[in-house]
Amino acid sequence: MSDTKDPRQWFQSLIDKSENQLPFNNINWLLESRSAAKNALVKLPIPQRKLENWRYSNINKLFDIDFELVQADVADQQDIDVNNYLLDGIDSYRLVINNGHCIDSLSNINKLPEGVKLTSLRQALATDPESLSTWFGHASRDNQEIFTSLNTALVNDGLFVHIAAGVKLDKPIEVIYINHSVESSLMIQLRNLLVLENNASATLIERYLSKDQSLYFNNNLTEIVLEESASLKHYRIQDECKQAYHLGSIFLNQKASSIYKDTTISMGGAWARTDFNVDFKDEHAVCHLDGLYMVGEQQLIDCHLNIQHKAPNCASQHTFKGILYGKGRAVFDGLIYVDKLAQGTDAHLSNDNLMLTRKAEVDTKPQLEIYADDVKCSHGTTVGQLEPEQIFYMRSRGIDEDKAHKMLCMGFADEIVNTIEIEALRDYVDDVLQNTLSSINNSLDEL
Repeated sequence: MSDTKDPRQWFQSLIDKSENQLPFNNINWLLESRSAAKNALVKLPIPQRKLENWRYSNINKLFDIDFELVQADVADQQDIDVNNYLLDGIDSYRLVINNGHCIDSLSNINKLPEGVKLTSLRQALATDPESLSTWFGHASRDNQEIFTSLNTALVNDGLFVHIAAGVKLDKPIEVIYINHSVESSLMIQLRNLLVLENNASATLIERYLSKDQSLYFNNNLTEIVLEESASLKHYRIQDECKQAYHLGSIFLNQKASSIYKDTTISMGGAWARTDFNVDFKDEHAVCHLDGLYMVGEQQLIDCHLNIQHKAPNCASQHTFKGILYGKGRAVFDGLIYVDKLAQGTDAHLSNDNLMLTRKAEVDTKPQLEIYADDVKCSHGTTVGQLEPEQIFYMRSRGIDEDKAHKMLCMGFADEIVNTIEIEALRDYVDDVLQNTLSSINNSLDEL
């Protein structure tokens, strides 16, 4: 625990700061959710290394920072040139969220197809709060984890997507999160809710970016509900500044024959953690999770999977890779649980790590917990470095050493990067990776 501040008081101070600042105090079910979350904050365990889910992650520095909440009117007045963040070649329905609040003037959500609702959570709560009560908090199993409870207690704004049965969205939804602090350290509290009804399909792009070297904590929670035969492709790019703290919690409920495919790229932040929680509710659902993390000097990137197979004949495939350099640290903790009722499960999990320097470190723990008989399941992990023989071979063909290093690293990453089907987004990730590799080539002599 922190030497200078009691973590329990850290959580309480955020609650105290929010008093009389949170909107929608006239919505009974939301007030009840907030109240239950506040009560849970007093009882739930503080993240520390004695807890299995936190045993490899020391986040004591987070509790030494006094974060301030940003009000919507302040976020709306801040000068943002959205053109600096757009990618050529992506035609999308766009939502821009600045410091935790949706900015309508920078968004592009006009002319939506019939049956599609895309708006900020704040707007949805203002216009039709009762419809949100059907889904809010159900996928996330609120108040079972302290940062989830914090998000619920301070819920304010975020993304709301509802796609009616049978609707196939014609172009991607793109959400650009721009975070920056001017004078103080900011707490960004986003709550996203996505509901795709029977046979609906969509693509969602999320990009987490920083305007400058800001210090903030992005505590983001996303609930996704896929009804029968619904399909969602989800791309998440976390490319924030090196001072940022980022916790992204994804809770996914899948009904029969639904398909979810996610590619997550984590490259930024002082500490960046992604928690995937997947519940198969009915048979023949499919979930693919692919991830790539690139971890550098004084960075810690966590990736945690909790895949719950509780229905028969479902399939899940999870492939994660890491490239580590400098004194970077990574944690991969993945669990596939197969219930005794989940006969016919087909589930596979792998984690491969490429260490570019001796001082880099990774803790990797893929797990299988199986109580059914008729299953196909596997898990595995590797930790290695660039092979001198491969570098020698490439140099013998006239390729200089720096370029050989870069080519081998990009070849390692390509399996994940190539799952991004949107060319402009794939090119963006490719460029960031190549630029990072070019900047660290001098440190590769440490091996």
